[in-house]
Amino acid sequence: MPHDTDPRLLRSFAAVAEELHFTRAAARLFVAQQALSRDIRRLERELGTELFVRTTRAVALTADGARLLPYARGVLAAHDELRAAWVGKGAERPLLVDISAPVGTGARVLAKAREQAPGVEFVARFISGLTGAAAEILAGRLDVGFGRVAGLDPAVLAGLDHQPVRFERMAVLLDAGHRLAGLAEVPLDALAGETLYAAAGNPATAEWTDLAERLFAGRGIRAAEPFPEIAGEEEFVRVVRKQGWSVLASTEFMDVPGMVVRPLTGPVPLAPVSLVWRRGLGHPGVHVLRRVAREAAAAHGWLEKPPGSWLPAPDMSLMAPDAPQVDGLRRTSRDT
Repeated sequence: MPHDTDPRLLRSFAAVAEELHFTRAAARLFVAQQALSRDIRRLERELGTELFVRTTRAVALTADGARLLPYARGVLAAHDELRAAWVGKGAERPLLVDISAPVGTGARVLAKAREQAPGVEFVARFISGLTGAAAEILAGRLDVGFGRVAGLDPAVLAGLDHQPVRFERMAVLLDAGHRLAGLAEVPLDALAGETLYAAAGNPATAEWTDLAERLFAGRGIRAAEPFPEIAGEEEFVRVVRKQGWSVLASTEFMDVPGMVVRPLTGPVPLAPVSLVWRRGLGHPGVHVLRRVAREAAAAHGWLEKPPGSWLPAPDMSLMAPDAPQVDGLRRTSRDT
């Protein structure tokens, strides 16, 4: 191993190793695919070995590539910690915070943090899901996100720290003329035979689609077929209305003209929300967000589960106050 391997080459290698797809890895790193391929070839020349087996249909790690991956991740984590410690000595650098949407738990925590720490510049981002935000956090293009950590790949979660913030109550977004729209709450049993949109087809929201599949299993509820990622509130409203979808949502949801949000019951399904940041990030804004999230959870009972609630076992484990960061991620049960 050369003594001065460029961390950029290792970051390129790790992205391809995790995506097993050059085009997706290039998009994740915001570089041209040709540049990414050059970086991989350069690293292979420096190491004197092939790291990937490439065919026209697939990319796979070689034995040497698999051996290198944990070491590359360790070097990149140390590099990110150094950068965070250096940049994070003051509040001069803006903290990039993904809150998914202008409404919801993340938006409320961010608004309070801005109020309490006017000297810190928090810049909001609106990536649609934590899966997409987590990739941006690990790549250093984002600092903080909110969402369901149990839906993340363990290898991704290993590079992150997280703090439970809230159990949002899950809901359904219905056309105002839907047969169930007049109910104050919609029983899950009443949705048997219905098809609900749950963001299938959007790789950035894979954790939400996974939660929906767990909830729908055995209840006769179908998930809408995969659909390309929908960017922006206006386009979301247009597509949902045109497709005639009912949508799995939470009670923290934007207003959609001609549609209503109804909480789900029987049992009461919960959508867990955690604050997530890059491991080792020392920016003062992270400490402000963590404090605000703790205070809000205590003041509003955000981490109290209502009687008869539903939550998958992996989420239950990771949302516990003393949950391990990675070892608690167990996928041995579909739900509780």
